[in-house]
Amino acid sequence: MTGMLRNAAPDSPLTLSQLSETARYEQFDRLQHWMPDVWAAMRLNHPDESVVVIPSVSLDRAVQSSGSLNQAYEERFLFLLLLLRQPRLRMIYVTSMPIEPDIVEYYLALLPGVIPSHARARLSLISVGDSSPASLSEKLLARPRLLTRIAAQIPNPRRSHLIPYNTTDVERDVAISLGIPMYGADPRLADLGTKSGCRRLFAEVGIPHPLGAENLHSMDDVGDAIVGIRRKRPSMAEVIVKLDEGVSGAGNSLVDLRGLPTPGDPTEHAAVIERVRNLRLESPDVPREVYLAKFADGGVVEERIVGQEIRSPSVQLRITPDGVVELLSTHDQLLGGPSGQSYLGCMFPADPGYARVISRYSAAVAERLVSFGVIGRFALDFVAVRLADGTWSAYAIELNLRKGGTTHPFLTLQFLTDGRYDAQTALFITATGGEKHLVATDHLESERLRAMSIGDLFDVVARHGLHFHQARQTGIVFHMISCLTEHGRVGLTAVGNSRGEADALYERAQRVLLEEAGAALAEGPLRP
Repeated sequence: MTGMLRNAAPDSPLTLSQLSETARYEQFDRLQHWMPDVWAAMRLNHPDESVVVIPSVSLDRAVQSSGSLNQAYEERFLFLLLLLRQPRLRMIYVTSMPIEPDIVEYYLALLPGVIPSHARARLSLISVGDSSPASLSEKLLARPRLLTRIAAQIPNPRRSHLIPYNTTDVERDVAISLGIPMYGADPRLADLGTKSGCRRLFAEVGIPHPLGAENLHSMDDVGDAIVGIRRKRPSMAEVIVKLDEGVSGAGNSLVDLRGLPTPGDPTEHAAVIERVRNLRLESPDVPREVYLAKFADGGVVEERIVGQEIRSPSVQLRITPDGVVELLSTHDQLLGGPSGQSYLGCMFPADPGYARVISRYSAAVAERLVSFGVIGRFALDFVAVRLADGTWSAYAIELNLRKGGTTHPFLTLQFLTDGRYDAQTALFITATGGEKHLVATDHLESERLRAMSIGDLFDVVARHGLHFHQARQTGIVFHMISCLTEHGRVGLTAVGNSRGEADALYERAQRVLLEEAGAALAEGPLRP
């Protein structure tokens, strides 16, 4: 400890940079001990309750997103402004760049039973003023004075907590700097959420998962693993190779096994290695050399589950700070990309034909995570295959110890309706007993949309009734609005009283936006 105090007076407070990794985790653990009490005091209308939202996407991607797209992902969690319906809660929301005032007003107008100006007075919007592609948490740690200013706005650290997107050592350091606990998984447990770690976890709790191998670090490892897998399953046509830290399918690739020598043939290994060298990357934005270099950090290979009808459901859960497992929702994921492995959106709730099965599997994983001390939201992804008798078989494929693409649509619905997911019926029921469904995407994309401004979008919403109707509790909520003009992209959640109604609202919103974007491209007559 004396080494850490070398440049400080004996009684002066330590700074973050003076703490070793061990000391940082000791400080983090002390703060996390507050979390059960913070959780118990929530929604009790204390005058000094607050939350600090830092939606930093601190994920190890093969290719870094642009700064403007990162900003849109940071704004994707503006649905958390709906928490301001609690009349005394204060919120500090931090982003890389300032949020357009019209976007903030849009979300505050969604608040049920709350005067928007009253909610706005309890909201502090803080921006770093840095549009670089670095993560928001990294930007904050590079600016200690700004962190000090944020900490000064927290009324009572014992009644506050940090809400991150995902949790790494960087978010840990932000929590330490602010002096508040973090609602999320301990970064020391990150291996559980890697592709290798979750395969080990699935095997440990005994739930079905694809045949495969983990802890691979080279393409030679992948080739050897495929040879071993083919001995067990000679009929396999394809395998999926995944980076341990891959996100939304971007870290996946496909290896075609059709036409290879039979397992055990002397030429099999060389033929497999040749196929591995020609693997097909899922993301067109990831250079092959970058993908191969990233694989040195770890990855898996597993059989691609096939069948006449395949679905990709997921289950969302949370573990409260007092160790209680709560099943939050089930979704059917909407996938796309070259081989159908890229996440585009979701439908909620998932098909009841397999919703209960995957919920049961997920509960077994959750109980194991409790034993490790995990807290916060997380999700399990599955592949479901319809069998000849009409029933479904499900296989666990991923564990995401973080928020994800299904988090913001579901919580938006929950905050707007005060509803809950009923695990017995596999339906979402509102506080008044009504049934709700949603269809959501982060990827309504078209070059035409670049012709529209944020003001144009809100004008279209007003003229065509593309808004969420509080009385009917149906309609559209938009997100990722700030990337509309630069990227030609926007996200939306369509809420209906049935799957059919949600689908119809979604399709109508998509059609209207694209038509209006086309009209925005039409040239006006020149003045004489």
